[in-house]
Amino acid sequence: MTVSVIIPVFNEQNTINSTVSRLKDCEIIVSDCNGRTLDVISNEKVVKVITLKGRGIQMNKGAEAATGDILLFLHCDTKLPEKWHESVVKCLETADYGAFLLGIDSKRPVFRIIEFFSNIRCRLTKIPYGDQAIFIKKQCFNGYKKYPLFEDFRLMQDAKRAGFKFGLINKKVHTSARRWEKEGVLFTTLRNWYMTLRYLSGTHPDNMKSHYGDTR
Repeated sequence: MTVSVIIPVFNEQNTINSTVSRLKDCEIIVSDCNGRTLDVISNEKVVKVITLKGRGIQMNKGAEAATGDILLFLHCDTKLPEKWHESVVKCLETADYGAFLLGIDSKRPVFRIIEFFSNIRCRLTKIPYGDQAIFIKKQCFNGYKKYPLFEDFRLMQDAKRAGFKFGLINKKVHTSARRWEKEGVLFTTLRNWYMTLRYLSGTHPDNMKSHYGDTR
């Protein structure tokens, strides 16, 4: 099976080339909502997609352009582990969608606690978050909802509700701690828990976007 890696971006000019350089043996699609990140990409093999603003819209457009059997949605500030490609293909030999364990790119002990509880939650619910580099067979992909928040969470919910089989790869991605560091670890963690509980209790993401800053 072939893999298409879809990277939704918004003003990631300083990080996109290093992100792209780490990806091998896959189709790379960068989906941009203003074109500024696309302008600085040096790899000529990257498929460039320009879309309207909105992470869900960007990922849907990237998926439309993909030719791979597997769609992997990657945040620009998330690093995949060694031999990620082989791990994804092997995982989807027996599953339909999946993700990696969460790792946070910081040496601070508090992040090991966050990782631990996040990965326990993922194992129990079979619903990973977007910063775990979620992936799905293209034939099982029904598109992202037009949400300002929880787009990845809803995609995984829909896959689970459809009866698709989940696979969790026992390797960690390393996602940037920049939002936690910028906004404060305690504040960011508590806010995320609060918003998740509101979402699960039925609050529409449109009514929560003001709590999250830039939601594209």
